[in-house]
Amino acid sequence: MNESAAKTEYKPTLAQLNDQEGEALCAQLRRELVEDVSKTGGHLASNLGAVELTVAIHRVFDTAVDRLVFDVGHQCYPHKMLTGRRDQMSALRQYGGIAGFPKPGESIHDAFIAGHASNSVAVALGMARARTMLGEDYKVMALIGDGALTGGLAYEGMSNAGKCGQQILVILNDNGMSITPNVGGVADHLAKQRLKPQYLTFKKHYRKIMNSNALGRVVYRVTHRVKQALKQTLLPCSMFEDMGFHYLGPVDGHNLPLLTKILRYARELDEPVLLHVKTVKGKGFLPAEENPDAFHGVAPFDALTGKPKRKAGENFSAVFGRTLVRLAERDQRVCAITAAMTGGTGLEKFALKYPERFFDVGIAEGCAASMAAGMAKQGAIPVFAVYSTFLQRAYDMLLHDAAIDNLHVVFGVDRAGLVGDDGETHHGLFDAAYLDTVPNMTVLAPASFAELEVMLERAIFRITGPVAVRYPRGGEGRFLGNSGEDPAAILRWGGDITLVSYGMEINDVLEAAGLLEAKGIQAEVVKLNQLTPLAPDLVELSVRKTGVLLMAEEQSARGCVGQRLTTGLELAGLSVKIALVNCGENFVPHGGAALLKRDLSLDGMGIYKKALEVLGRGETET
Repeated sequence: MNESAAKTEYKPTLAQLNDQEGEALCAQLRRELVEDVSKTGGHLASNLGAVELTVAIHRVFDTAVDRLVFDVGHQCYPHKMLTGRRDQMSALRQYGGIAGFPKPGESIHDAFIAGHASNSVAVALGMARARTMLGEDYKVMALIGDGALTGGLAYEGMSNAGKCGQQILVILNDNGMSITPNVGGVADHLAKQRLKPQYLTFKKHYRKIMNSNALGRVVYRVTHRVKQALKQTLLPCSMFEDMGFHYLGPVDGHNLPLLTKILRYARELDEPVLLHVKTVKGKGFLPAEENPDAFHGVAPFDALTGKPKRKAGENFSAVFGRTLVRLAERDQRVCAITAAMTGGTGLEKFALKYPERFFDVGIAEGCAASMAAGMAKQGAIPVFAVYSTFLQRAYDMLLHDAAIDNLHVVFGVDRAGLVGDDGETHHGLFDAAYLDTVPNMTVLAPASFAELEVMLERAIFRITGPVAVRYPRGGEGRFLGNSGEDPAAILRWGGDITLVSYGMEINDVLEAAGLLEAKGIQAEVVKLNQLTPLAPDLVELSVRKTGVLLMAEEQSARGCVGQRLTTGLELAGLSVKIALVNCGENFVPHGGAALLKRDLSLDGMGIYKKALEVLGRGETET
């Protein structure tokens, strides 16, 4: 298959590719993946490992009609390339380009949005039930990785799906975690025999013939029970079969002809099927094969060497991890918890230095929060480092397990605010609102590395009850000060307008204040360090002087800090002009943070223009 033919847009004729053409397509896709992601950044290793599996799926199923539900979606790039978006990969995760996760609004082939883990089987089950209820005819698949099986929601879905009695195919992409290991040479031999096309064809015809009359059905039930007993003795894959699945596997996930044959067989089974596929994360790109964790999510890199194009600077996650190590030296009760994000949350050094005090629960944020509450109840000081968007999944545990008994659990809320290229599923735009609804909760918002160190120390040793320290992705801005001991601070004095913000957005507010000064307008800048319980005293004093408030924050409009401030001012009897600048009431798409801020009027120029508007000043006025 020549290169130009391989790069044509996906059509149903993909099913007519012979094995040699399919393997050539896989090789081409893999080359393009490395080339494209080296320029845009994104999730590389997981996608390289899923190339043959994705091509096989598209040879057997029509995803415009059949429903393919991804779990997390880290491995969806080959799927996008095969469904009309191959020439758009250069704009992957870029502002205005295609998303890095499945997105139904982008293509009919994307069955369901994906960005959080472990929900695919439950979603696919819902689709299968809807299909049956509405009398429609299409196939339903869930593609889930072994990492996502560390989340309890996956087992809730599988427990129900296995007993649903109708067609649903769960494809387990096992690229590292041993789920159901075969034992011994006999088991290995039998597993291979069971997956041979000749055996599958025989089994299909045998079942059809024996079900054609009453005597045959009796014989089939007896032989089936005998076979099941032998298989469970020799092949320890009974966990999935106990759930009700027809188990197939394990299968070599890089053997395209075999994968295609097995998927064609599975397609014809009118029952819940689990296909266990073994793949190599990073397959075909040596740097990613040798270090798959480093190439899970990558910034732009050299496509030949795998080395990053720009050296990463210091960031808030690293400062958090380093500070936690230092604080753990002071008190042996301090421990760290992560939900499969050791590297992402900066906890590598803690894990190495204090392995007996480091706990990774897998993709199970609810478990982490409940475990932390149990540890706190017994006298430990647990620190759960978690992305803002993932902590949403543990909201019940925040309320029920941590807050009711006022337990001292510390939450390091990473990636608070806009995070850029991962888009809707990963922006941390709701934590300021949902954390504020939790009784007994204290929420701190550092804007510099120095403040993060101070606030984390306060959270661990000087504040009681549940505490959240929320901080952004990336590094510092122009503000390098440290007012972390105070609930709020005035960074700039003025008498014409009060500008208020917190976290990294304070840098844009300071820029706007400078632009206003050039027009003869003196802005007073108030930085909030504590968001819950809100301490509005400095803001109230300032607006009594200026009569005008502009609040800017990287949060969703509903329940934002600005709304709480406004309510407080009204209750205090203050009648002032107010403008709230935030991320609005809709989800924010993917793209560079600077570009998103520009569109949301959260950059310095946008805040400056909004200030002029609320002051009733035209931009050209002096």
